[in-house]
Amino acid sequence: MSRQQSVTHEYVEYIPEKLQSRILYISLKYKTASHLCCCGCGNKVVTPLNAAKWGLTDHGKSVSLFPSIGNWSFPCKSHYWISHSLIKWEAVMSDRQIAHVRRMDHADAELYASIEDNESQNQVSTNIISQLLVWVRNWFK
Repeated sequence: MSRQQSVTHEYVEYIPEKLQSRILYISLKYKTASHLCCCGCGNKVVTPLNAAKWGLTDHGKSVSLFPSIGNWSFPCKSHYWISHSLIKWEAVMSDRQIAHVRRMDHADAELYASIEDNESQNQVSTNIISQLLVWVRNWFK
């Protein structure tokens, strides 16, 4: 396995069934991005794009996903950031650290779902609340 140092990005309507390495496929229609794990293990990484999961920034010639990508369900347990299409590798996390992050992710998802339900009933704009949720989540990571 060879660790990647960068990716290119490609906007698609549908994520292809067979992914190519070093390409981040982005479907804005279905609010998801997918790529093959950057460690080279070949596992498919799916990153839902919403305030409780991942955000995407398009810088023109490069993109960033945030927060970091922790592939803790894969044997490789790789952990990295995609920032301006460059891969920034993080240290492998312990099982205890992974459990803590998973608890936080679950709490974020529940909060996001309750905000979504509340907003649909009250017709409140989600933009500011979603951005605040991302900011709060990143603050505690």
